[in-house]
Amino acid sequence: MTASGFDVLCIGNAIVDVIARVEEDFVARHGLVKGSMNLIDESRAEELYADMGQAIEVSGGSAGNTAAGVASLGGKAAYFGKVKADQLGSIFRHDMRAQGVAFDTPPAAGGPATARSFILVTPDSERTMNTYLGACVNFTTADVDRKVVEAAQVTYMEGYLWDRPEAKEAFKLAAKVARGAGRKTSITLSDSFCVERHRDSFLDLIRNDIDIVFANETEIKSLYQTQNFDGAVKAIAADCPIAVVTRSEKGCVVVKGDEVQASPAHPVGKVIDVTGAGDLFASGFLYGITNGKSLYESARLGSMAAAEVISHIGARPEIRLRDHGAKLGLL
Repeated sequence: MTASGFDVLCIGNAIVDVIARVEEDFVARHGLVKGSMNLIDESRAEELYADMGQAIEVSGGSAGNTAAGVASLGGKAAYFGKVKADQLGSIFRHDMRAQGVAFDTPPAAGGPATARSFILVTPDSERTMNTYLGACVNFTTADVDRKVVEAAQVTYMEGYLWDRPEAKEAFKLAAKVARGAGRKTSITLSDSFCVERHRDSFLDLIRNDIDIVFANETEIKSLYQTQNFDGAVKAIAADCPIAVVTRSEKGCVVVKGDEVQASPAHPVGKVIDVTGAGDLFASGFLYGITNGKSLYESARLGSMAAAEVISHIGARPEIRLRDHGAKLGLL
């Protein structure tokens, strides 16, 4: 795939997901906070891996999931992220390309191993993430391919990148290049802990360099330090041209200036694993707005993609979303 005509470029932490079903006592035994995302070192990673039993291993990371979703919808997706030239790095690269995503960021020859995230799914479908960041945090401005940025309608970043100064500068560069080429920029706030760490700089970025913000209800309230959802929605409307706020089973709200549109959640038979729900929602919405859909239609596509991914284990679609969307009359 050439650098011409990408719908979405996703930039994020390149992480191999290791997903396992566990009982509640596993979470308690290892002193984990259920539903949280914890950063761990390599020795802790080995300890959890030894105790978790059978697992599924697949290329992941928030923005990587979004890129895969865009490709599954039939869109042209590109991805920037850092892996090491090791076994897991090769798995990640092959997996992304096999899903139709253009991924050409050079791997690191030395340094820490390719990142991996242990995603523990308890019987209530909640997931607890324990992530060894490894090589992915070494994404820098040198890894920003300007031609790909200029060719993408939207450059989308995951908020987790904000944890490392070098990665932060890389996204600022990508945003500058995108804006200079007349393209759009987008960010997902990732999680409420991420918002707590970076609230002021997130607000500065959103007000000056972002066209589309994705957040869930908890994250948007945290961003504006309020428990009033309507107040938070009003605040983001003043700070960013378009905001999309997901509310789980309540659906989502799309905000553009004074226009606030509510869109229902897509029905799902049984929730199995909520990993990747927000990532896939973003893929559907971004595919929609880069392919001539209205904001409401784009939100419906996002809800459809999210519903598919939470109906099974893993953060990537198990069916081709384009075919699924067409069958439902959404495409």
